[in-house]
Amino acid sequence: MKKTSTRLADGRELVYYDLGDDTVRDAVDRRPLDATVTTSEVRHDALLGDSVAIASHRQGRTYHPPADECPLCPSRGDRLSEVPDSSYDVVVFENRFPSLAGDSGRCEVVCFTSDHQASFASLSEPQARLVLDAWTDRTSELSHLPSVEQVFCFENRGAEIGVTLQHPHGQIYAYPFTTPRTALMLRQVAAHKEATGGENLFDAVLQRELTEERIVLRSEHWVAFVPYAAHWPYEVHLYPLRRVPDLLGLDEAARTEFPQVYLELLKRFDRIFGENEPPTPYIAAWHQAPFGQLEDFEGVTRDDFALHLELFTIRRTSGKLKFLAGSESGMNVFINDVPPERAAQRLREVASS
Repeated sequence: MKKTSTRLADGRELVYYDLGDDTVRDAVDRRPLDATVTTSEVRHDALLGDSVAIASHRQGRTYHPPADECPLCPSRGDRLSEVPDSSYDVVVFENRFPSLAGDSGRCEVVCFTSDHQASFASLSEPQARLVLDAWTDRTSELSHLPSVEQVFCFENRGAEIGVTLQHPHGQIYAYPFTTPRTALMLRQVAAHKEATGGENLFDAVLQRELTEERIVLRSEHWVAFVPYAAHWPYEVHLYPLRRVPDLLGLDEAARTEFPQVYLELLKRFDRIFGENEPPTPYIAAWHQAPFGQLEDFEGVTRDDFALHLELFTIRRTSGKLKFLAGSESGMNVFINDVPPERAAQRLREVASS
């Protein structure tokens, strides 16, 4: 992997990640951009104990542009985009309309390929490995920013999810706090550790799942399963079999095997509802240990956390979506229409031949 860092016309950082060590990146952003102005503010909810990002400047972000005006495609001729070069393998840049900025964290865009018509599932294994390496490098870089406590790499795919740019891409949010979902996990880990005299909750959950019928696929270094209490109609958790707290902890064997496993999962997701259905909308979310202090979770260290990816879709059956209604949105109590055992069976049925 070759990494080349540069600046866009408004001062935002852009980083190319290339498969070829001899790739030269010297294109200059020729757009007449003013310096980026953001209004991001993090406010604390005293009743719930969580935080909300207020970012009114995002109202003006690009919304469903035609393919020939996609800001994530490379620049060609007089058609200038967010990427100055005429092609790229993987590129990461600071979001022009960030939810978090400055003392409130940072948001980045990760473009998986310059091919507008592609998807993550259509990448080659070397391309998917390059994305993994970019996620890992950005996790390392962002973790050293003084305002950052947790790094979250994710992909939203599909208009049903709310994606406004159809180019294959994901995002990275660098939060100035530990997110509520991670805090819930850490509290459970702490309680389980105390109750059992030191047993790790992630290890216990994984060992139980390895004996159940909800396994979707297993390789030498990874396992994917539908969790016992899945919240979403089709939800898969992907774990390395050796517990590590973050992407930086993965060894070379796990990194080498990841593309094969993850690409197969994504291809199965697109086959869940049949060949004539449009691509399955999904969210793919990496869960990593926070880099800040964990004094709120007594007895827990970063090494107690288990890196994993959660992949889920809001489509519950052909032509129907799972909406968050009163119980889910009002009380955060999910009601799942698809039994996890049935979801796992379906994901095994659509395995590549």
